[in-house]
Amino acid sequence: MPYAIMRFEKRKGGPASALERHHERKKEKYASNPDIDRERSHLNYHLVEPTRSYYWEIQSRIEAAQRQNPRCKVRKDSVKFIDTIVTASPEYLAVLPPERVRRYFERALDFFKEEVGEENIFSAVVHMDERNPHMHLCFVPLTRDHRLSAKEVIGNREKLVEWQDRFHDHMAAEFPELERGEAAAVTKRKHVPTWLYKQAHRLTGEMAEIRAELEKIGPFNAGRQREKILELLGQWYPRVNAFEAKLKPYDQQIRQMETEKEALARETEIAVYALDRKRREEEELIYELREVQDFLDSIPTEVLEELKANYQAQQQELKL
Repeated sequence: MPYAIMRFEKRKGGPASALERHHERKKEKYASNPDIDRERSHLNYHLVEPTRSYYWEIQSRIEAAQRQNPRCKVRKDSVKFIDTIVTASPEYLAVLPPERVRRYFERALDFFKEEVGEENIFSAVVHMDERNPHMHLCFVPLTRDHRLSAKEVIGNREKLVEWQDRFHDHMAAEFPELERGEAAAVTKRKHVPTWLYKQAHRLTGEMAEIRAELEKIGPFNAGRQREKILELLGQWYPRVNAFEAKLKPYDQQIRQMETEKEALARETEIAVYALDRKRREEEELIYELREVQDFLDSIPTEVLEELKANYQAQQQELKL
């Protein structure tokens, strides 16, 4: 069943130029995002086109708000704009005719005009040159009384659920086949505990040290370095096994996290994170699990067999 998808990313202003280069396709190559097919970039289109740079668009709106309301304060850590991704299930958009795809994004834009104010939206560009059509919509989070407040405009986790409800209702009025994707707060999806994220981070840190030692191997020190690396691997491998055992009860949640991540299809060259800290942790965990698996796959078979044998022998000794 197809889903309407909407995700927010809070931005403090620093990434504006990098996002502009990505959203507006101002680079010739996108090595970090191989999904971009430059031969299809001419199919991209704007529903709201910025008149000048993102930085200027953001600053001019904030300065106008400050003229209207002297209480419009901008702190060093203030969120200056929201980067929003709007899309739908890939299999759904793949079969829609181009005019219906465009209408889907136009209707989504109408929703945001009502919610955040048309005057605060400075860019809405539809990308047709990636695996799944999607729209990047950027706006400055100004309240109706001209204050800069992402907290008030976007809100907390409960308010995000309300956002999703309103978005689904608005989209389904014209696209009734769409289902409402339920948030973790609604489905009660159990989150992977934070201490497991920290363990994964430690393991990838230790893995980086082993890789650094591997790079030191040369024709004159191969023997000594091999012994050192085997020693480091011998300490690291049991911790990986113990970590995987602790992670086992959360297999279902991790698979669901990966499915959600795949649905967004890495739409931006800059990693797409959801608003809350837990989603960011989930993204990092998936990345680090893949890093650990890739590293294990790179270890020569005979070395891996030796590590497994040593680990099993240690486990047997502990049972005696």
